[in-house]
Amino acid sequence: MARIEKLNPETMRPPAGMYSHLARVPAGAELIVVAGQVGIGSDGSAGDFEDQCAQAFANVGAALEAAGSGWADVVQTMTFLTRREDRQRLREWRNATYADLFPDGRYPPNTLLVVDALATDDLLIEVQAIAAI
Repeated sequence: MARIEKLNPETMRPPAGMYSHLARVPAGAELIVVAGQVGIGSDGSAGDFEDQCAQAFANVGAALEAAGSGWADVVQTMTFLTRREDRQRLREWRNATYADLFPDGRYPPNTLLVVDALATDDLLIEVQAIAAI
């Protein structure tokens, strides 16, 4: 595992949620780029927002594992929502689950975007990640 630093400089406003303002990756680390993962399981179904959150993050986790990596190696995530009203639900979902994904309490930088649509109309969330090992 690369020695990844997740930082929140004192000269910046503290993060408004479960993320860090920046991550520093040591030279020579191998980058793993995970394409945006949506809340569809292997059976092809998409549930409600919380189900899609859980599945999207599970899909990212499975991709990381396939590359010999894990959540501790994540240096950045990007989250896409299709409904503004789901921002609070995402915060609540993260509050309930991020401690399991990031038990050290150091969260990677995250960009949250609300977009018009994802690949299909039933999709509510998409998550992509970059990790370093």
